[in-house]
Amino acid sequence: MITALPHGTTIAHAADGWVRRDRDGGAQAELRWAGDGLAALTVTGYDARALRVDGAIAAHPVLGAAHALTVDGVAVARLSAIDWRRPTAIPAIDRPGALPPGTGTMLLDTIARLARDAGVAALRYAGPYPTAALWAALAASFRADGDEATFTAAAASRWRGGALPPIAIDFAPAPHERARLAADAFVGLRAGVERVVLGGASFERGGGVRRLVDDDDDGVAAELWFGDRPWARLARLGPDGGLRHRAPPPPIVGAPAGEVLPPALVAALVEVIADALPPPLTADALRAVPIAWGDAGLAAARDRGDQVIVHVGLWHHLAPRGLARVALALAEALTPIAAARAVAALAGAAAGG
Repeated sequence: MITALPHGTTIAHAADGWVRRDRDGGAQAELRWAGDGLAALTVTGYDARALRVDGAIAAHPVLGAAHALTVDGVAVARLSAIDWRRPTAIPAIDRPGALPPGTGTMLLDTIARLARDAGVAALRYAGPYPTAALWAALAASFRADGDEATFTAAAASRWRGGALPPIAIDFAPAPHERARLAADAFVGLRAGVERVVLGGASFERGGGVRRLVDDDDDGVAAELWFGDRPWARLARLGPDGGLRHRAPPPPIVGAPAGEVLPPALVAALVEVIADALPPPLTADALRAVPIAWGDAGLAAARDRGDQVIVHVGLWHHLAPRGLARVALALAEALTPIAAARAVAALAGAAAGG
């Protein structure tokens, strides 16, 4: 049996599983059952790399019972075990940053679809890593009856793993459809266009650096924002998700490209960022890494491991409005990086690594 969804996605069902394809016929997810449990689930990301969830379950020091997540046969992360036939819990992933882009959202969307088809009205999260990034990923496939602040505030007591109570936020299944616009461009659709992905970077409604805003004729535009105003418009789409226009970001030229932020400024930023992070997260990791102006791509700042790059366009765009505005935008740009580094450190310590 084949189920056709409103925006062209099809799901071909068989006795032992199903295959989901986009409107161009590209495979997005393939699930195989083994009796009452999961044999394997494979989901495809934006760059065509596949992530496989192995149905076998093994013990994990933080997650407890968990599945291995593999890419090309190599284990990259672990996923806490759930009832795949009737999911009532949102699983945790110990190393979400190791997943190929787009595979995490497709994995969550598959869980949302399985839960809805099984008649589950809402799921809750009982894992140890309630981060802002997870909240954003869940928004693509669930409707929450709480807010991000409540979700991430629960982090304070959840970093050592073991049995944890669910966070008191219900996530109602609301799966989306994903369509390819170009080799590196995708659109997420539910009632309309809700997400646009360009070069692996996601643009969504609301605040943040990458935003979807209303455009002419009920369409939407994907824009890069620094501070409180747009810096570049990168794409325009129609209400059905069709790509109307795409433009490259402005070139990165001129000072202060290549310059490292002075230690006194970094120290002040760390203090501001620390106040924005829920305990036990800290911004201390930013003190030990050079932070320089440069090309951060479609982000206000990018963590390259041995260096953090802050987009030089932020300076060009905001410096005429005063250094205080630049400092505030720097803190906003660096807060997610500080949080991600702190989460990685806590997770590593909890796992004995």
